[in-house]
Amino acid sequence: MSDQIQNLTDATFDEVIGSADKPVVVDFWADWCGPCKQIAPILEEFATEQSDRFTIAKLDVDANVAIATKYAVMSIPTLLIFKDGQVVGRLVGAKPKGAMLSEITAVL
Repeated sequence: MSDQIQNLTDATFDEVIGSADKPVVVDFWADWCGPCKQIAPILEEFATEQSDRFTIAKLDVDANVAIATKYAVMSIPTLLIFKDGQVVGRLVGAKPKGAMLSEITAVL
């Protein structure tokens, strides 16, 4: 995982999201999830290419059940877009890079 992608946990989630100075796209994923692995390189690219617009973070749903439950994450991958600490967008499933970027920037 890129050092530009922040790894979140149940313990760190609220603090990181609440103190973010720009929107945060959180990838809810699991190690066994094929589509999660499919979008991982795209998120790595976003972490570098879009770093001036938003931050990328990841949360392993198997290790951090409380936050996944709090935000009703039922399918993975799910990307939640947080702005000023609030969810402003939700993307479910793997999508091509262009489609993903369009959906993210549409809610920013």
